[in-house]
Amino acid sequence: MFALVDCNNFYVSCERVFQPRLENSPVVILSNNDGCVISRSNEAKTLDIPMGAPAFKYLNIFKKEKVNVFSSNYPLYGDMSQRIMKILSMHTPNIEIYSIDEAFLDFRGFKYCDLEKEAFFLKQKIKRWTGIPVSIGIAPTKALAKIANKIAKKYVHKTKGVYLIKSEKQISNALKWTKVEDIWGVGRQYKNLLIKNSITTANDFCELPDQWVKKNMSILGLRLKKDLKGFSCIGLDEENPDKKSIATTRSFKEVIKKYWELEERIVTYASICSRKLRYQNSNCKSIMVFIRTSSHLPIDQQYYNSSLVNLPNPTNSAITIAKYANMGLKRIFKKNINYKKAGVILTDLTPSNSKQLNLFQNTGNTHGDLMKTIDKILLRFGENILKLGNQDLDQTWKMRQEYLSSRYTTDVRDIIKVK
Repeated sequence: MFALVDCNNFYVSCERVFQPRLENSPVVILSNNDGCVISRSNEAKTLDIPMGAPAFKYLNIFKKEKVNVFSSNYPLYGDMSQRIMKILSMHTPNIEIYSIDEAFLDFRGFKYCDLEKEAFFLKQKIKRWTGIPVSIGIAPTKALAKIANKIAKKYVHKTKGVYLIKSEKQISNALKWTKVEDIWGVGRQYKNLLIKNSITTANDFCELPDQWVKKNMSILGLRLKKDLKGFSCIGLDEENPDKKSIATTRSFKEVIKKYWELEERIVTYASICSRKLRYQNSNCKSIMVFIRTSSHLPIDQQYYNSSLVNLPNPTNSAITIAKYANMGLKRIFKKNINYKKAGVILTDLTPSNSKQLNLFQNTGNTHGDLMKTIDKILLRFGENILKLGNQDLDQTWKMRQEYLSSRYTTDVRDIIKVK
């Protein structure tokens, strides 16, 4: 049996833990630079505020309906997530952290346990220890556990936040209840394909011939079908695989016109990417740089371009990556354009301990020892204590976060004081 533990409106719940006055009030969390809505309380959902809604278009509604608005506080959310995952790992060593607010648990070996009772105990423990409400769905497979979790949330007054799918009748009813677009692993392309063939529910999908599913949705689609029918074909991914690409992209608080300002941003993003690269012990062989204007401008004023730069040797050096990222920027930069967003993406990643050398080419300085020393200094004294030469020493380039709450659990200056 598998369980899916999902935190309810996670970002909103994190804010409510430290501000109880927000309970039963509409709350929304905004994305980077306070751009759009990425999390809503149930009260905010009833006001027809959609996910992804541009904040500037809903300011009047926020004010009229007295919606509590917060900038995204990722240090707080990340720390609360870690606390929850540690609690889950105390109950079973077989855990797959699926996202910042979701995790699959493998309950094999709990044959003689009352899993529903165990789930309620776990739910109450998480609430008591962290203040975060969760929903738990339990089923014979991961795909069915996803559906069980959705049922637990949808009918919370009946389920109390926990739902167990066990019998064939329960599986059948759950499949008939689930719309095809809500099936775990079915994206827009497959949704359109299935609806085009009059497949509207998970039950319809499970009645398709295996050959058709394999032909149109590959072997992964066939595994999903069997998983939905109660035959476990998708196991836990207990080890987080290394990323196949690493990116740092940001929208600017104000538009940028000058090359040197854009260069500073690209070099900063390249430096951040290189640290992520070293963290997972990888090198990169290719760098993509992109710049763009705001999508809200008239079409004749918009500009987007990208440049792919191949490196002579794999590296994770911030110095080398910044150098070649800057080369990519020079290829695509145009004058007299209002740039609103830029990014650096590292691709063609390889393990840093397995490097293919070229017998006829100088590998150059990899700056390995220097990077290790810099990482130690940054870890101890803060991210802005050391920078590359073409980064602005005085500019921290903070995002627009006009509604940012305190970092209650990660900054000693923001710890709540009890009077």
